[in-house]
Amino acid sequence: MKTFLKPISFLLLMILMGSCKTDNKLELFNGENLDNWNIYVSSPDVEPGELFWVEEGVINTLGIPNGYIRTKETYSNFELHVEWRWTGKPTNSGVLINVQGKEMIWPLCIECQLMNEKAGDIVLIGKSSGITIQDTTYLVTSEENRYKVIPKFEDVSEKPAGEWNSYDITVQGGNIEVLVNGILQNRGSAMTLSEGNIALQSEGSAMQFRNITLIPLD
Repeated sequence: MKTFLKPISFLLLMILMGSCKTDNKLELFNGENLDNWNIYVSSPDVEPGELFWVEEGVINTLGIPNGYIRTKETYSNFELHVEWRWTGKPTNSGVLINVQGKEMIWPLCIECQLMNEKAGDIVLIGKSSGITIQDTTYLVTSEENRYKVIPKFEDVSEKPAGEWNSYDITVQGGNIEVLVNGILQNRGSAMTLSEGNIALQSEGSAMQFRNITLIPLD
């Protein structure tokens, strides 16, 4: 009897843990508006609502000019889920995590790349942004040369333009794990930026975002 109960008890524990995670999930995008976000636009000639807007339950961006939406709240340890697709020619974008400092076109942060065929790359942006990946430590040491790109592990795991893709980004205790459509594309540790806002970029061409959720891991 005891032997039979042990696997059942383990299964119940796993179900309860999964339920707790679901209960703790935050909807960063409510499907109706961008009230949880600030919009930054690089050009004074374009209104924020012209660059990012919500229609039929998804976030749309023209991609031009450069800009981003940035959460009003800051986060540290979390599981982030973001879905995106290109509605125009696939070009460039990114999911920015641990965003710090003032609003500017390329803020201090760590970027999980969305450039076409580069999703899963990690980009360090801004002086003092750093990470260790596969026993190599990368650090941006100046504002004059404020970008470092660390390539993804595997071949392209993105879907063709028009189809939805998923990013699953886990950040905990200075570690990061990045999955693109379920494929592990990057993993790092010792991130120098431990908390901040989350941002989604406009950087090239029309695209959409949806199902943006976060599970705190604190």
